[in-house]
Formats: sequence, structure tokens, C-alpha cells
Amino acid sequence: MKLSNIALSLALSAALVGPAIAQNAAVVNGKSIPKAKLDKMLESTGQANNPEIRERARDMLITRELINQEALNRGVIANPAIQDQLEEARLNILVGAVFDDYIKRDGVTEAELKAAYDQVKGQFEGKEYKVRHILVEKEADAKAIITKLKAGEKFEELAKASSKDPGSAVKGGDLDWMSPQSLVPEFSKAMVALSKGQLTEKPVKTQYGFHVIRVDDVRESKAPTLTELKPQLIEMMNQDQNWQRGKFNEMITKLKAKARVK
Repeated sequence: MKLSNIALSLALSAALVGPAIAQNAAVVNGKSIPKAKLDKMLESTGQANNPEIRERARDMLITRELINQEALNRGVIANPAIQDQLEEARLNILVGAVFDDYIKRDGVTEAELKAAYDQVKGQFEGKEYKVRHILVEKEADAKAIITKLKAGEKFEELAKASSKDPGSAVKGGDLDWMSPQSLVPEFSKAMVALSKGQLTEKPVKTQYGFHVIRVDDVRESKAPTLTELKPQLIEMMNQDQNWQRGKFNEMITKLKAKARVK
């Protein structure tokens, strides 16, 4: 074969092999690990473009493939005890997947959802308060701020200048709409005692320091609908082991009822 023909042959081989390599994350002892498999592993991390994370994931896939190949080489995968364990692991995965799908499709009745909704909707009902506060370390400083406010100084400006709460200070002390349940008890107690536009007469002490509180508005809070809360309700029920056990038994009973067993 002439040298030119050899060069052409090598070039063609490289052209054919190049795309194949590009489609693989690695080739381990002749066994390809598709790039798509690596991409899928990295999907949930949100760091698919991080070279260091990508290389670590690639190394993990290589390690798994080496273990799989070694299991075949040593013959351990053909061991009946190992086969039984693999089948048991597979069945456990399937049990979980089937049960999750049962719950998602038809395992939760409207009555159960309604009962769960009635149990939690009270947490969303009641009043909400559009509230501002100024947080300081010393009671004397809080008293001085109250005096300045009563003298006509603006709450927003004093909050920006004096409040130790970085999140609300830049917004003039604004905490937006808050429910009493979402705040520490001492703050909530003082807040709910105020009417619209009213200011605390005395500093309110909490674990964070001393607060000067003003309520800008009050409204009735509206609970989310059952439909809006449905995913959270199902999640809540799934955390109840007794409910989960009962639902699993219900699923098995239904499967047996429609099965033909001889």
C-alpha cells in the first residue's frame, strides 16, 4: 500500500472515530459510557457546565463500570445469592415506584383531601398586618426613636438610619404583609394590639433586640384553595406513616381483587 493510501486510510479512521468519541463520556475497556448518561446525572445538580463537578461525575461513572466489569469477570454476578439480592433490590424499587404512582393517580380521595384541607386552612385564616419596625440593641435607643417619631420625624428615614435589621432597614423598616404566626411571640403580641396607623408606645423586646413597631394596614387573610394546596396536602399525608400503611394495604387489596390467581 502506498504511503498516500495509508495516510488517507488513517484520516478516514480518525473521521469515523472522532464523532463516536464525542458521543461518549468515556470508554472503559472497550465499553462505552454515553455522554447522555453523564449529562442526565448532572441535570439535577444545575452544575452541568462546571468542569470540576463534571469530571468527578465522569470518574464516578467510570468506577461503576469498572465494578460492573469486575463482577462479570469474577463470576460473582452469576452467584445465585447475588442474583436473589439484585432481584430483591429491583423489587423494592418497583414497590416504591408503583406506590408513588398509585398515590399520584388515584390513591387520594376527595374526602381525604377535604379533611386534610380543613385541618390546615385555619393556619392561613385571620388577619394580616402590613407592618414596619426599627430594630436596635438598647432599650434607651428605642425609646429615643419613639420620642422622635412622636415629634414628627419620619419612620422610614429613622429606620434607614438606625435599624439593625438589614433586610427591612433599606426599605424604611417595611416587613410587608405578615401573619402573627410567622413572627416571634413578643413581636406578634405587640403587633396585633395595634390599629391601622398606630405606633407602639413602648419598645418591644425580643431575642433580636428592641423593636419600635408601626402597623400601616390590616386586612383579612385569605386561605389558599384546596386545589392550590393539593400538592402540599398529599405531601403532608405521605409523611403520616399510619396513612401511608393504610394506603399501601388498600392498593394491594385492589390489585388482588382484580387479579386472576389460581
